[in-house]
Amino acid sequence: MKRIALVAALALLPAAALAADAEFALTIENHRFTPDRLEIPAGKKVRVTVENKDATPEEFESGPLKVEKVIPGKSKGIVFLGPLKPGEYPFIGEYHESTAKGVVVAK
Repeated sequence: MKRIALVAALALLPAAALAADAEFALTIENHRFTPDRLEIPAGKKVRVTVENKDATPEEFESGPLKVEKVIPGKSKGIVFLGPLKPGEYPFIGEYHESTAKGVVVAK
């Protein structure tokens, strides 16, 4: 019986590793991020759902956040951030850098 409990606990480990302390949302529409300033708690792992309402794909990219995620047109993607030190972390939509840009602010 103990062996079954151990196997069940180990099976849940990857899901627990993906858990986030808070959830946030970004929208891509007309090749722009909304909001373009996303405030999150410092020191916490957060989940950000990125919804692309445009028909074309966009990439959520940030060197400082060490993340790159292509979000196909008319779909959603998930990005995990943090835990981050207090500060500002810029991000862009690589396919439309001139309009798709924003900043994550960890407070």
